[in-house]
Amino acid sequence: MHIAIAGNIGSGKTTLTKMLARHYGWKPNFESVEFNPYLDDFYADMSRWSFNLQIYFLNKRFKDVVEISKSKETIIQDRTIFEDARIFAPNLHAQGYMSDRDFENYSDLFDLMMSLVKLPDLMIYIRSTIPTLIAQIQKRGREYEQSIRIDYLQGLGARYEEWIQNYPGNLIIIDGDTCKFESNPEDFSSITDKIDANLYGLFS
Repeated sequence: MHIAIAGNIGSGKTTLTKMLARHYGWKPNFESVEFNPYLDDFYADMSRWSFNLQIYFLNKRFKDVVEISKSKETIIQDRTIFEDARIFAPNLHAQGYMSDRDFENYSDLFDLMMSLVKLPDLMIYIRSTIPTLIAQIQKRGREYEQSIRIDYLQGLGARYEEWIQNYPGNLIIIDGDTCKFESNPEDFSSITDKIDANLYGLFS
């Protein structure tokens, strides 16, 4: 099976991916952050590097999807190819950081890739408000994230909500403001109960 975790920057995707992988014995697939050759440049000059960054993510994510489709293991993925194309790239385009020409080129490439892949067996969306995201971004202390603009996070948040409202696949939504799964075992159990009911039709 292919399980995916979606959510805005700082919502706790990586933490939840690790916890669920450990709980179920699933194989985790993490977003490439530490070794991304464009991220520092992008946050310093979004207009110059937005297209390069999104093509890099699209390439990496498509490779992940192909490998996941061939795997016989259950894989849980930290962020998906759909978020890159339905949220991050359109947000950069709408805010003037990506030109019409680059966005059309990117969108054509994504549509071609989508004709070759299928939706995850389960999508888990962590819904968090801006204050929660900011607090968690500051807490984890990644230097390149400290310059993220609030309007950038707000734009992403609006697009996440639009995408999730129309998501055609199997979906669980978690309230990232109130569900403290990292520190509260009962909150984490509430998530695994939902997953068990969704995937297996029972509560463990």
